[in-house]
Amino acid sequence: MITFISDLHLAPALPGVTRLFQQFLQNQGVQSQALYILGDLFDHWVGDDQLEAPYPQAIASQLHQLAQGGCHIGILHGNRDFLLGQAFCQAAGAQLLTDPYVLSVPTWQFVLTHGDGLCTDDQDYQQFRQQVRSPAWQADFLARPLAERLALAQGLRQQSRDTKESKPDYLMDVNGGATDDFLRDHGYATLIHGHTHRPDRHDHLVDGIHCERWVLGDWRETPEGATGDCLVWDGEALRRQPLALS
Repeated sequence: MITFISDLHLAPALPGVTRLFQQFLQNQGVQSQALYILGDLFDHWVGDDQLEAPYPQAIASQLHQLAQGGCHIGILHGNRDFLLGQAFCQAAGAQLLTDPYVLSVPTWQFVLTHGDGLCTDDQDYQQFRQQVRSPAWQADFLARPLAERLALAQGLRQQSRDTKESKPDYLMDVNGGATDDFLRDHGYATLIHGHTHRPDRHDHLVDGIHCERWVLGDWRETPEGATGDCLVWDGEALRRQPLALS
């Protein structure tokens, strides 16, 4: 089977989500021929020198162990960890994928993306996204000391949280027209994405062709314990599987 996850936001401050991820790897992970992580594996990532810290080392090691067992691991950048690089992927035994990524399997075709690029109504965010994805900005940022980068990332996260509180709800979801164009450009394949934290399945009619869009949920800690979800392709159908600590 093929498994898809997104928006785990792993961090030492989220021990429940971290344990849920470990449980997921030991259960759904080892049963999967392939695992696709559609962005925001980490709450933040400011460069592969973060691997010097024990927490990301442990996450990379756990993924590498899964890969050694025969599971192919593909990773897309998210809006929080777009600086994940080849050093991390090598340590994790994973392949860094270009967003969007077309996945062809027998009898079906998927197109995978993190999803933030489809939220085109939020023009301020799209301008920020274009800035931080530019090679010049990234080179300048990565040249700064690690401690400074971590502090800047924390400040940006707080700024993002403050901004979200005043944004209309529609700005934080995908734009319908942009999504239809995306589906058309990718051969009307089944679209899987995360980012919006709105797990659901949507039908799109594009040029008279029925298309499916599946949205992955985010992983989070609740008073009842950590929760998340994944999507599973069993060779015939795509289904959502809720995840919770046992």
